[in-house]
Amino acid sequence: MRESSSLPPAQSRPYSALPSAEREPRTRFPLGAEALDALLGGGLERGRLHEFHAATEDDLPSMTGFALTLALRAGGRDGQIVWLAEAKRGGGLLHGPGVAELGADPARLLFVTVPDEKMLLKAAADVVRSPAAGTAVIAPSPRPRHLDLTATRRLMLFAERSGVTVLLLRGVSAEAPSAAATRWRIAAAPSTPLEANAPGAPAFAVDLVRRRGGAPSPGWRLEWDRDAGRFAPHGGTSPLSSDLAADARRRRLAG
Repeated sequence: MRESSSLPPAQSRPYSALPSAEREPRTRFPLGAEALDALLGGGLERGRLHEFHAATEDDLPSMTGFALTLALRAGGRDGQIVWLAEAKRGGGLLHGPGVAELGADPARLLFVTVPDEKMLLKAAADVVRSPAAGTAVIAPSPRPRHLDLTATRRLMLFAERSGVTVLLLRGVSAEAPSAAATRWRIAAAPSTPLEANAPGAPAFAVDLVRRRGGAPSPGWRLEWDRDAGRFAPHGGTSPLSSDLAADARRRRLAG
């Protein structure tokens, strides 16, 4: 990919003077899990930065899958998704059959790979500044070094101006200062088996560990309904059982 322009705008044109493509009231997209959507005030805000951590190295695929499902929810059935990743992101690139299994139409996905994290942030800034992007997923290496508070503030500002929803995959890195509107910790969870003990729907153990203007809410289990393109309205949306809740507490302590 050709290198993008420098991340900061010209000094004579500060961030606050950048034109805004979004004049309508900010909207939210529901996850489909009624209790969690109610907690969030109707769902996650579009035109904001939301970030995701994997509970462990083994949970990186679940973190990626959860972000993809949210990207599908954010843009609706026809929304475009730009997925930006480092080329060296070992084991973190999307697997085609897995994408299809989650119900994503590949025609909605535009994949962009760049050599390193610095170039990834530059490319992400260019994408997020364009309202045409719809939803942007940023996937650096599992332990990013340059995603500091300043970098996330820039991405948040660009998202607010353009209306693009940004989902940032931080991997297993320690929680760092960030301008994100919400921060999530994701782990794999046992699915509800189907008949003949066949594997059930993709399931996630989800901790909402930080959100602006509200208290965190750890201990959720969500199951993805591929056909409906939403999380299950029951069964997978309740707070975790006692055993899983204890496991969630252990993950928080480990983190």
